Amino acid sequence: MPRKFWLEVVQHLPWLPSTNKSIVVLITVLGSFSGCTVGPDYRTPAPPATDTYTPTPLPEQTASSPGAAGVSQRFAAGLDIPAQWWTLFHCEPLDTLIRDALANSPNVAAAQAALRQASENLRAQVGSTLYPSVNATANATREKFNGVTFGEPGLTELLNLYNASVNVSYNLDVFGGEKRQIESLRAQVDYQGFQLQATWLALSANIVTAAVKEASLREQIDATERIAADEDAQLDVLRKQLELGGVSRTAVLAQETLVAQTRASLPPLRQSLDQTRHQLAVLAGQPPSDTGVPEFRLSMFTLPQTLPVSVPSSLVRQRPDILAADATLHQASAQVGVATANLYPQLTLSASYGPQALTPAGLFKSADMIWSIGAGITQPIFHGGQLSAQKRAAEAAFDQANAQYRQTVLLAFQNVADTLRALEHDATGLSAQTQAWRAARDSLELTRGQFRVGGVSYLALLDAQRQYQQTVVNLAQAQAARYADTAALFQALGGGWWNDTAASQATQAAPASQAVKTP
Repeated sequence: MPRKFWLEVVQHLPWLPSTNKSIVVLITVLGSFSGCTVGPDYRTPAPPATDTYTPTPLPEQTASSPGAAGVSQRFAAGLDIPAQWWTLFHCEPLDTLIRDALANSPNVAAAQAALRQASENLRAQVGSTLYPSVNATANATREKFNGVTFGEPGLTELLNLYNASVNVSYNLDVFGGEKRQIESLRAQVDYQGFQLQATWLALSANIVTAAVKEASLREQIDATERIAADEDAQLDVLRKQLELGGVSRTAVLAQETLVAQTRASLPPLRQSLDQTRHQLAVLAGQPPSDTGVPEFRLSMFTLPQTLPVSVPSSLVRQRPDILAADATLHQASAQVGVATANLYPQLTLSASYGPQALTPAGLFKSADMIWSIGAGITQPIFHGGQLSAQKRAAEAAFDQANAQYRQTVLLAFQNVADTLRALEHDATGLSAQTQAWRAARDSLELTRGQFRVGGVSYLALLDAQRQYQQTVVNLAQAQAARYADTAALFQALGGGWWNDTAASQATQAAPASQAVKTP
């Protein structure tokens, strides 16, 4: 493109002497044909040579237990992830909240603005690199002419001089430094695009997690209030028995302590609930005072029974954080090329053409035409080791980015492995917790009956009440863990953004990133 452009310009300048035309043609042809892009050509590192995430195989399906939160989940290796993965929980208020959040979140708006900025920086670099700079200038000067310059002392004259010209300049990217700079900026566009995807993924996952946490807290609060009411009723019974001499004052005081302890556990739960509600409002792009955020309960969620598990080789191509690290590594590679090209000569072509006259009107009449054409070359000779040090620094930055990329991949694999094992243990844990809750419930009922007929002491009843209270809270937490870790798995696997056409286009939002071809 640049060589063809200059050749056409030269051929259509009839005012340019043939000798100068030949010089321009020669420099242009030599510059374009001898052009090479120095520095490394980037290739994404190979993924880890493994086909599993965990040292031991996953079970075909998880354990099951009674209730909606206890259904068995099956791991489906290689199954793709839907773009709107949160809809698998079949909770319409959650779907609406996430849609509103994606549209109103300041974090998303900031990521979109960063992507636009990177895209425009790329366009600016493309325009200044692949095409010549053309400027129109106009000058007006008043000067005193002295004939001494031309060997005629005493000859002086005061005159006005007007000039209008078109100036063209072009930097021949012989060694590809400018091409590498474009490559670097294109990688920055890719980075910001994947950062946008990471923002969307984190936002949706955080909303699901917060909604599940709110539901769990409501279950814990409701259960604690029911337990406190039962304990209050038991306290009334004990007080009547104390009046009749059936129990000691110690038993009544112990029950009063238990009731107070149970009610004392409510304020921290309510505080956590309020904080979670505030968090949901802010995640949705609203102030904490917003009353439009729906209330969530565990009964509103359906636990997905089939869980997709991407193969490791696919994970590195779909997690936004890995892709962003890859783009950073690509950018560092291109900067090595930029620093390498700075060690070689730089060629520049320039030309100007325009009229010159003694009056402004003369510029448009029979003005004299002036022109100039030139070529320059700059070869670094001595910079005190600056350029070599910059190249070594760029290479060190590449090594750093490479190590960070490998660490990002390893952490991603760990994240998936941890989540898969968490889902397995959540299921067995909920099953055990359900059994503990049932046992504690039955034990409390039996102990109450025995206490009423004098079969056990009050200490046995008190112990049974405490055990039941703890198992109720633990059960609500175990149920919520299954929903939360299911959402964590979708997030760990990348969230399925590649199946959303709009999201994929947003990641590559800069036409310059796709359409610009480096010559």
